[in-house]
Amino acid sequence: QRVSPPPPPGGGAALPSKYASEEFVGRWGFTSYQKEADRARTINTARGLCRSPYVIAKGPGGGVMMHLADERQASELRLKANPEGRNFIGPEGEAGIPQDREIVSFDGRVLVTRYVDPDAANRYGNMVYVRCSPKA
Repeated sequence: QRVSPPPPPGGGAALPSKYASEEFVGRWGFTSYQKEADRARTINTARGLCRSPYVIAKGPGGGVMMHLADERQASELRLKANPEGRNFIGPEGEAGIPQDREIVSFDGRVLVTRYVDPDAANRYGNMVYVRCSPKA
């Protein structure tokens, strides 16, 4: 007789993200902006920051190794989605919790995220990651 797995705790389990961890692994120029008018300039600035890139590594459990707000150590974060189809990067659990950052946009080369927590979002702004070219 087959036993069905227990339902997820809390009923608020995250849905799979439309993005795969592998899409984010790599070296990124990283900076941020507060005002939408600064977006294009900030993306260009991030392109020039590949001399000291922010590195996103694959986590041992299949997630991505990134920093949470105000954390010195990177930790393994999950890509997850909520029922409305919004995508997030954050710790295991529900999508859209305060520790998460929402994926505002991602086209394969430029990733823009914003923390869900209003205080962290205010301090960090819209975080821009621009993929660095592979070393020649």
